[in-house]
Amino acid sequence: MASPSTALLALVIALGCASTTANARFTALQWTPAHATFYGDETAAETMGGACGYGNLYATGYGTDTAALSTTLFKDGYGCGTCYQIRCTGSPSCYTGSPVITVTATNLCPPNWAKDTNNGGWCNPPRTHFDLSKPAFMKMAQWRAGIVPVMYRRVPCVRRGGLRFALQGNTYWLLAYVMNVAGAGDVAEMSVRSGAGAWVRMSHNWGASFQAFAQLGGRALSFKVTSYTTRQTVVAENVTPANWCLGLTYQARVNFS
Repeated sequence: MASPSTALLALVIALGCASTTANARFTALQWTPAHATFYGDETAAETMGGACGYGNLYATGYGTDTAALSTTLFKDGYGCGTCYQIRCTGSPSCYTGSPVITVTATNLCPPNWAKDTNNGGWCNPPRTHFDLSKPAFMKMAQWRAGIVPVMYRRVPCVRRGGLRFALQGNTYWLLAYVMNVAGAGDVAEMSVRSGAGAWVRMSHNWGASFQAFAQLGGRALSFKVTSYTTRQTVVAENVTPANWCLGLTYQARVNFS
């Protein structure tokens, strides 16, 4: 299993044409009660990296409006990239007017089995819980509260530009971190094609990364990506040049709707 902190954004290149299949457009879900805490300080330094493998969240475009999800929402990494609106409610620590914040899931809030689910083990299954970056938490509530009741709903992710693929691995193993995913924000399946060759099915590694055990160098890479929630599939042709390199990030011209 690769370390989730290894995804790099050394370079972004927009190449190729693209197509989509299916017309499943993700729409906002209903408001649901949960609780929220925060981790780290005002710099959000502790939120960088994370279990989804997005690396430096400033460089990859997610910034500090992020959340670590409890196991129930994280879904073994298939919850990476999903977007939520959250508002503090029912606590004197909530700001007046209950302002709504929008965050992206970039990390896992692991269970703490040493503590009761309702007394410190906030992320223990089956609880739905959001451990926000401190800057995000401070947009809706006073940070001294520590934990506040919230209402949340999953919403479409709004992204600029196309899907991004951060490539790692070696000659015989390609590891791709998928970022900047619009629509439902999540990824269930990926395939890769080298040049005009056959599609190679990629297996889920961890977080937002998928892997292929194949020799794929020397030709342009194309990717086929399927959403976990909507099952919409996007085909990004020739995302990389033929002389693509590991350690770089390449951007397609296509994204989910």
